[in-house]
Amino acid sequence: MLLGFTKQELGKSNNASRLRRMSPRRSYDQYCSAARALDLVGDRWTLLIVRELLAGPRRYTDLHADLPGVSTDVLASRLKDMERDGLTTRRRLPPPGAAYVYELTARGRRLLPVLQALGAWGEEELGERRPTDAVRAHWFALPLLRALDGQGVVEVRLEEGDFHLHVGAQEGPVYGDGPAPGEADARLEMDAATCEAIARGQTRLPDAVRDGRVTVTGDGTLAKALREA
Repeated sequence: MLLGFTKQELGKSNNASRLRRMSPRRSYDQYCSAARALDLVGDRWTLLIVRELLAGPRRYTDLHADLPGVSTDVLASRLKDMERDGLTTRRRLPPPGAAYVYELTARGRRLLPVLQALGAWGEEELGERRPTDAVRAHWFALPLLRALDGQGVVEVRLEEGDFHLHVGAQEGPVYGDGPAPGEADARLEMDAATCEAIARGQTRLPDAVRDGRVTVTGDGTLAKALREA
């Protein structure tokens, strides 16, 4: 107890003060829902931070590692803005982790279809991968989610690494790095060229399965649907 306040109350007060001290949010000052949305997510890197947080809680260092090109100052600023605007929250993990993680709020999670629509719209802009292009295996998660119907866990194996998808998930992460945490409903194995073709919209996933470019294993509904498509 300090001056009549508990530690918890002081923590909440300090957090509120920190958010109030942030620079005021820039606005287009237009009475239009699209303009209002861009007030919140139109800054460079914001939607890519959302893409990373769709995998669940992430530490600052993990976010920085998977957003090559962003400066530490810009990333910190965007995370503060997103917290202020109710898109993310920050919490401390219990011991032995004891690190702060960032995660999407329910409102931030509702940006998934926005990212999906942007990804579909931008397919034709991908072209061939340039020598200067960074890549992470889990960046292919959203294109593959668009290609899958139903509900279940799908494990994907690529040359760049493994990741898993929570197809049809209503809550929690929609994808994650590494193998599925439990038994997957389907496992997909493909080379980078096939995955890139699916991401560019040049190849449909069922067609790649039929052509033998994607190997499907597993006994779940998703695996059976892909083999029968």
